[in-house]
Amino acid sequence: MSHGARVIRTGVSSGGPAAPPAAAASSSSSSAGADAELMDGAYFRSCAGMLKVAQMISLLVGFISVNNSPWTDYSAYSYFQIVTMCDLVMILFFYIIHIFRIYRKLTCVSWPLAEFLHYLIGTILLLIASIVAASKSYNLTGLVAGATFGFLATILCVLSIWSSYKVSCITQSTSKYH
Repeated sequence: MSHGARVIRTGVSSGGPAAPPAAAASSSSSSAGADAELMDGAYFRSCAGMLKVAQMISLLVGFISVNNSPWTDYSAYSYFQIVTMCDLVMILFFYIIHIFRIYRKLTCVSWPLAEFLHYLIGTILLLIASIVAASKSYNLTGLVAGATFGFLATILCVLSIWSSYKVSCITQSTSKYH
C-alpha cells in the first residue's frame, strides 16, 4: 500500500525543481524558463487536456440547450443544470491545476486520486441526470439536445476515468515487478 502512495507521489512531483538549470543560464533565458515553468503549454495539446476541453464544451452546450428550452418538469431539469454546472466547474478547476502546475506546489493533496474520485462521482451523477432529462424531454428538441450532450459528456468522463485508472494502476502494477 505504501508502494502505491510512493508511485503516485513520484508521478505528481516528477518534474522536480527547475531552479539549478535556470540559475546556470543567462538572465534572459532564466526569465523565459520561469515563464515556461509557470504554465504547461504541452498540456493544452495533450490528450488529457483536449479531453477536458471537450468535456467542458459538451457540458456547456447541454446546459445552454436545457436552459433555453421550455421545461415540462422543473425538478428534473434543474437537477440536470446543477450537475452539469458542478461538473463543468470541477473540470475547469482540475484543468487550471494542470495548466499552472499547481500540483507541484501542493504536494499534500493526492491530485490523481482527487481527480479520479471527482470523475467517478461526477460521471455517475451526470449519467443519472442525463437519463432523467432524456426521459422527461417529451420530444422537445432543446431538451433532447441537452440530454444528448449530457450523454456525450458522460462518455468523455468515462474515457477520463479509464485513462486515469490505466495510468495510475497499471503503472503501479508494472513497476512492482521491475
